[in-house]
Amino acid sequence: MSSIVVRGLDDSVKQQLAAQAKEHGRSMEAEVRDILTRAARRPHIGLALLSAAQGVGGVDDLPIPERADVARAVDFE
Repeated sequence: MSSIVVRGLDDSVKQQLAAQAKEHGRSMEAEVRDILTRAARRPHIGLALLSAAQGVGGVDDLPIPERADVARAVDFE
């Protein structure tokens, strides 16, 4: 097993991790390990879209329409 050290972690983040660990009935180290493991295994949306596009023949032949619209200011009133 490998180890890492995280420096410069904000105190509020550490407190939140400790609270989550307590809520889940495990150590803070186990909580962080679980969070990192799930995050690393989560599919990346860009790669998922690329894979889906390749599965249907790619996107090289898709037409890209010219944009002729003009941006306008937002009216919040």
